Order: sequence, then C-alpha cells, then structure tokens
Amino acid sequence: MIAVKRLATDIIGLLFPELCNACGMHLYYGEKEICTKCLYDLPYTDYHRHRENRVAKQLWGRLPVDAATAMLYFKKGTKVQNLMHALKYKGKTEVGVKLGNLLGEKLKSSEAYKEIDFIIPVPLHPAKEKIRGYNQSEFIAKGIAEVLAAEISTTHLVRTKITESQTKKSRYTRFENMQEVFRVNKKEELANKHVLLVDDVITTGATLEACGNTLIEIGVKKLSIAAIAFAE
Repeated sequence: MIAVKRLATDIIGLLFPELCNACGMHLYYGEKEICTKCLYDLPYTDYHRHRENRVAKQLWGRLPVDAATAMLYFKKGTKVQNLMHALKYKGKTEVGVKLGNLLGEKLKSSEAYKEIDFIIPVPLHPAKEKIRGYNQSEFIAKGIAEVLAAEISTTHLVRTKITESQTKKSRYTRFENMQEVFRVNKKEELANKHVLLVDDVITTGATLEACGNTLIEIGVKKLSIAAIAFAE
C-alpha cells in the first residue's frame, strides 16, 4: 500500500511538479516548500544565540524588548527574497508555516524565548488584508506556535490606520508614518504576560517599534521579537 501511494505521488509529481520556492528546482519525495539543499544553504544569522545582535541593537533606545532576533539575512535577488515574495505576493502561505517551524526550532533552543504566553503577528489593516486575502505574518506565527506550543492572538493587537508603503521612505519618515497606527483590545488579558511579536522582514524596525510600544504601554510584562529575515 505504501509503495502504491508513493508511486501515485511520483506520477502526480511528474504531471504537476512541486517546485522549491527558494530556487525553483523540483522538490523530491518528502520535501515540502523548500528543497533540502536550500534549507542547508540559506543565510542563517544565528542571532537567537546572541542577545546583543544587530536586530536587538537596532531597537536599542526605541523599544524595551527582552530579546529580538531574525533568522535569515535578506538581500535583493537572493533565495530569501524569493521565499518572502512567494509568501507575501503569490499566496504561498505554507512557505510561512515552514519558515515559522524553522524559526520556532531556533527559538526553542534559546532561554530568552521560554514561557511565551501569546504569539502576536504584526497586523495588517483589515482593508489591506482583504485585498491580499491573508496576513503573511500570521502564517509565520502559526509555524512558530506549532513548535513552541504557544497561543496565537490575532485579535488583541489591531491596525487602525492604512499607511503608505514604507519601502522608499527614510528612517524618520517611517517612524512618523507609524505613529498611532495600532490599538490593543482586551488590555487586561495581555497585562503581565510574555508576548512574542512576529514579523516577516525587519528593515528599519519602525513597524515593530510602533507595535511594541503600543503593547508596552498597556502593561505587557515581557516583549520579545522574532522575524524571518533582517534586511542589511
């Protein structure tokens, strides 16, 4: 029976090949979303092992986080960009779950990310999420939660304003653009809790700064941050 199922899978694979979302090559039996070679070759930061990493330093003086990390280095024209593009614009939500699983395993090995009460993905404005069809960070959070066995919340932190694209804005303009954009519901449920705030790619950190400070203001006990990639 197992041999028959594998044969059927192989035939389907020939007719409708699944491709690696990082390099575009065919996936072999047992591979999902990302091929084994790419998983091995991705530019891992290992920031989860070092508290004073570049992500944490970027937030110093801006956001009182307990720990901050990003799993991969992001550069244009690379496999990491291919993965994030597939997740964000091509509807490949399982890529987010896969990357979240990988990130979750790294967080699990770090004392800084123990005893998390809530995992909160950076929210999109409802209108923008309706257009895209989903929030990519939510699927990353789902992957992390599967590993850490922590609760995901998509209702406590909400986005109340639509902001323009941050891509070509300066650091200060991004900061100004993100003021009073987020709101917290049921504040008492987050008070004195350890919250892990999850994003896809960290650039200047303006969005995380706005989200994080909104959470700190309502009494979150400990705030940690994790993202898939850090744009150098």
